Amino acid sequence: MFIRTYGSAVLGISATKVTIETEISRGGKFYLVGLPDNAVKESQQRMEAALRTNGFRVPGKRIVINMAPADIRKEGAAYDLPLAISVLVASEQIKAGDKLEKFMIMGELSLDGTLRPIRGVLPIAINAKEEGFEGIILPVENAKEAAVVGGLTVFGAKNLIEVVDLIEDKSSLQPIKVDFEEEFYKKLDEIQLDFADVKGQENVKRALEVAAAGGHNVLMIGAPGSGKTMLARRMPSILPPFTLDEALETTKIHSVVGNVSADMSLMTERPFRSPHHTISDVALVGGGAYPQPGEISLAHNSILFLDELPEFKRSVLEVMRQPLEDRVINISRAKFSVQYPASFMLVAAMNPCPCGYYNHPEKECVCSIGAIKNYLNKISGPLLDRIDIQIEVVPVPFKDLSRVSPSEPSSEIRRRVTKAREIQQKRFKEYQGIYSNSQMNSKLMQKFCVVDAAGSQLLKAAIEKMGLSARAYDRILKVSRTIADLEASENILSHHIAEAIQYRSLDKDSWGIK
Repeated sequence: MFIRTYGSAVLGISATKVTIETEISRGGKFYLVGLPDNAVKESQQRMEAALRTNGFRVPGKRIVINMAPADIRKEGAAYDLPLAISVLVASEQIKAGDKLEKFMIMGELSLDGTLRPIRGVLPIAINAKEEGFEGIILPVENAKEAAVVGGLTVFGAKNLIEVVDLIEDKSSLQPIKVDFEEEFYKKLDEIQLDFADVKGQENVKRALEVAAAGGHNVLMIGAPGSGKTMLARRMPSILPPFTLDEALETTKIHSVVGNVSADMSLMTERPFRSPHHTISDVALVGGGAYPQPGEISLAHNSILFLDELPEFKRSVLEVMRQPLEDRVINISRAKFSVQYPASFMLVAAMNPCPCGYYNHPEKECVCSIGAIKNYLNKISGPLLDRIDIQIEVVPVPFKDLSRVSPSEPSSEIRRRVTKAREIQQKRFKEYQGIYSNSQMNSKLMQKFCVVDAAGSQLLKAAIEKMGLSARAYDRILKVSRTIADLEASENILSHHIAEAIQYRSLDKDSWGIK
């Protein structure tokens, strides 16, 4: 007997329909074709054990299963369930209702028939809707995530028997429904880490506010214990709240790597990714034999925090230069290529020297000038040029630490940042792919970053004195535009430029290491 079931293959952060064709005839061998990887090939053993455990028989006949299209590689154990159902129907052990043609089926089988959760459920559910399927059958842990796709009937099953009952229209299972808009907007105002906890550091908080308002990259440099990490971890709390489109796109990326929990339907908080400095190039940008998103894609629409920046391998830091400009990662292999979004804000922190106390107001640095230069030279000029805001973080004095009154909360800073972002969205609404000042190209800068005579003189003096590059000049103009937006000023004034120049004080030339 010949039968078809349907699943989906995840490629990048999108999915493609997979048709599973099963034919049972005389013979005694099992054939699984259609470019399956080892995990898919091993499904035969899991499937047979699950069938026997649940009172079904394994057909002692020739079984041929084709997974079409055959030129797309099928990966992972998520095909166990549709393969098992196809064998049961083709061997006439169960009767196929209309759900077999109208529903996608995906899930990993345990040997006892229990269903295990799978990865990439949101892209799979979106693909099911695009392909015109009425619904999808999944492990119960994945059902809530799939239910955010409107117009799709989602069933969450615990084991093989529940799926069989669904196929035969004998089940009392109810579709999983999620009012994701209500859940999404309800959680938007929840802030875990707040800038109200930070004592002092007003100039650094101002710099981070400017960075959040324009989507600018930031480097903080200061002694150990000065608060760099504490400040960085609170950056997501002042970014504008997720839009629904941003939440969906970010959830898709995290779904592919299995970062979406069973009780989560949609990510409502901007992710904060903080990889260790021993990370490899592939783990940062993505890729591998079977490509997966890297840390920069997992930080899409949010923050990538690199603590102790000079401790990262030089090759790791240099591979970030292209995605910092293009905001996408293209991974090519001999037979296929995938693209991952990578529109992230880079927030980095480092000590000023190997011992950490160069320029410290109280503690003496024990490093030689050569050691300090070598340490700072670990950050290449091209990468440093791509960091719009470079700010020195000094230790907080005792009078600020002992202050009882709370600092300004994140909610107030976020309100100003959101207003500035709204101004930018109106400004760039006619320009596809441009959403913030940090993304402006030269043509847009000529149009929106016009500087008066006083501002031009200030810029000229700063460039001649600090020896800044042409890219650093562009960065100053972009940051100036953001500062003006925070004040709702249509024009860039000289004091906006003066503040932006202060945020280039850590350029290598200003440290005397040209």
